[in-house]
Amino acid sequence: MKPLDIELFGCRSDNFGVLLHDPASGATASIDAPEEKPILEALARRGWRLTHILTTHHHGDHVEANLALKSRFGATIIGPAREADRIPGIDQTVDDGDRFDFAGHPVEVIWTPGHTAGHICYHLPDNGLLFAADTLFALGCGRLFEGTAAQMWKSLSKLAALPEETSVYFGHEYTLSNARFALTVDPDNAALRERAAEIERMRAAGRFTAPTTIGQEKATNPFLRTADPGIRKVLGMPNATDAEVFAEIRARKDRF
Repeated sequence: MKPLDIELFGCRSDNFGVLLHDPASGATASIDAPEEKPILEALARRGWRLTHILTTHHHGDHVEANLALKSRFGATIIGPAREADRIPGIDQTVDDGDRFDFAGHPVEVIWTPGHTAGHICYHLPDNGLLFAADTLFALGCGRLFEGTAAQMWKSLSKLAALPEETSVYFGHEYTLSNARFALTVDPDNAALRERAAEIERMRAAGRFTAPTTIGQEKATNPFLRTADPGIRKVLGMPNATDAEVFAEIRARKDRF
């Protein structure tokens, strides 16, 4: 089976748009639908026709173009069962542990509450891909709008358990700010310092910081490194649980 083609592009002010294309069948999925115009331009640029929209959660900057794209292409919209009443045009609901087929490629659904109560991620194990939207970012994680810190920590732990070589596509270009914050809680991490410098160069050149990998995040993302003694020392929490350390890092990031 041929590998899937991926087109990454910007939408809105800082959203990522992602198209996933199977060259054998011609099937093309948009991961969320942040904005119609950039998605149409990306489809035209690659000569693809949209067949699916894989929705991760109900926030407007992820579903805004659902109905317009469905009307134009007749695309099938798949999304989280726990937010089905808030996903425009939804055709098929999925929940934690469900599997479905995209053009012969298995897709696993991972429920990751925290950012929203019903947020899901899409994992394609045979392709080594994870579409994490607003749960896991490069060097960060999503804000807790509907869930608790304990829920988000559990959600991130699920993602951290995936193979380290898994490529992670995320929902927003927040990486530069995330890197600068990460250095405040993990200043002695040489891998983080090196990565932060590279991110500074990438953004100065107008380059995107997606995708990342699970392994890279486990080495440098403080939200996945709650057991690290250096981070715990900076926070003054040597004996806290991982969930408590995560909650403190999240609270500090909110004030950053």
